[in-house]
Amino acid sequence: MASPSSESEVRQLGDLLVVGLGNPGDQYASTRHNLGVWVIDELVSRFGGRLKPSKHEHALVDSLVVDGRRMTLAFPATYMNESGRSVAQLVKRRGIDDLSRLLVVHDELDLPVGRMKLKLGGGLAGNNGLKSIKSHLHTADFARVRVGVGKPPSGRMSGADYVLRAPSKADRTELDQMVIAAADAVEMVLAEGIAPAMNKYNSL
Repeated sequence: MASPSSESEVRQLGDLLVVGLGNPGDQYASTRHNLGVWVIDELVSRFGGRLKPSKHEHALVDSLVVDGRRMTLAFPATYMNESGRSVAQLVKRRGIDDLSRLLVVHDELDLPVGRMKLKLGGGLAGNNGLKSIKSHLHTADFARVRVGVGKPPSGRMSGADYVLRAPSKADRTELDQMVIAAADAVEMVLAEGIAPAMNKYNSL
């Protein structure tokens, strides 16, 4: 596992901005739609950080130096549908000029529970948070960690209602394991870039 470094050890190999998508408020904290935030919380805990409000970026943010590379962790304080407003400010203020170094972590209906895929650019699969980010950045050429939550039982509820509910006990156990795997994948992106991480995790 990577370890925190001192500020003097930072190498100019490209910072990483990691954004976990979700909705603010206790009523949403345990829902499937906040899975990206669970990953941010895991990384903050792993490296002994603490998310702090950043008014100008409309987000809770922590910036760490890990093995000589700077990693900024962020949870937009906007609702999911307005995520782009926060992400655009984070990208601007954190100096991210290569969008492969913007990594958005989110729940994914099109992947079953227990599956995770990394992606650079491409379609948005109807995710309103991703749509908002694309709208504000004027491009979809950013990296993603897609953590599967599966689809709702056929005919029982909409996808929107499904992701805004807490997972079952069995699914939660499996999702907790995926949060750890997703955090590991983020560490690999930080250290080696998106392509090697895709090669590793997309083949599992």
